[in-house]
Amino acid sequence: MTKQIFFSPLIVLLLVTAAAAAPPQSFVGDWALQMDNGDAGWLTIDQRGDDWSAELWTVGQPKAVNDIAYTDGKLVFKRQCRIGDAEYPGGPPTGPRVPCDFVAIVDGNKIKITMTAAAGDANRTANHRGKRLPPLPSRPDLSQVTFGLPMELFNGVDLTGWTLSNPAQKNGWKAINGELVNESPKETFEPFSRYGNLRTLRTFGDGKLTLQFNVPAKGNSGVYVRGAYEAQVTDRDSRMQGIQGVGAIFGRIKPTKNAGKPGGQWQQYEITIVDRHATVVLNGETVIDNQPIRGNTNGAFQADVLNPGPLYLQGDHTAVRYRNIIFQPVTENES
Repeated sequence: MTKQIFFSPLIVLLLVTAAAAAPPQSFVGDWALQMDNGDAGWLTIDQRGDDWSAELWTVGQPKAVNDIAYTDGKLVFKRQCRIGDAEYPGGPPTGPRVPCDFVAIVDGNKIKITMTAAAGDANRTANHRGKRLPPLPSRPDLSQVTFGLPMELFNGVDLTGWTLSNPAQKNGWKAINGELVNESPKETFEPFSRYGNLRTLRTFGDGKLTLQFNVPAKGNSGVYVRGAYEAQVTDRDSRMQGIQGVGAIFGRIKPTKNAGKPGGQWQQYEITIVDRHATVVLNGETVIDNQPIRGNTNGAFQADVLNPGPLYLQGDHTAVRYRNIIFQPVTENES
């Protein structure tokens, strides 16, 4: 005889609610986000007792997250943000800063964050989604890593194999005399511009990138390996120094010294990314030696650092020139 067991609707509701409510510790960690507007984001959340802390990286400087609380299986927090429409493609949100309420829900290794803010007589909402990033792996033994044959990513003649990361922006890039030249008239370091960044159509995993760059005095650009990690491009005497200066993995790793050259001179990068660790050689000097990179840098094309990504060159800052762009993929890693 088959026995049938019936649960009252109240019991079923309680069981579903209990299963859906994520415990506090499930929010702790580093998260790769795809923002509602298409930008890449990186969110880190920490809990110490009843105290929570968090920081959000998107475009520009890291952003503080305030008034964090865990309630009913959700993490809620606040930020001051602008929510008006951008004045041009790739531009920043407009309007005054207003209180924005965020509600985060975790389902295993996935996170959904809903933002709600007052916009006149109505509320504006945005949904950001992401995935949990695993802990950093141990430092790789680069002597046990094999790199493949060099691939020339720029043919020196035209922009074949390259495209704007945001096709709606202005294209200041040209191929001139074997150089990849950005002629943006912008002279400031502000993170937004009408001019676009340039990326390869191909995507790449771990490997070694070598290239030469020439940035004017007080100029600024950046080289994003895997579309995620920016090696800063400035001149030696830039106001941006240290963790924001030439030789840095921008905002993440400070170079051991400033090995840059004055503006207007050709400089050379060799950037190796293996197992989320960076080695940077600037003008023949190792300034970062196999150091871990916790997450993507601000302004990244993508936040999921486990996925292959394009090589991506900043054109939304000032004029800059590149040449001899060569990539060698990792073909074997026995470290």
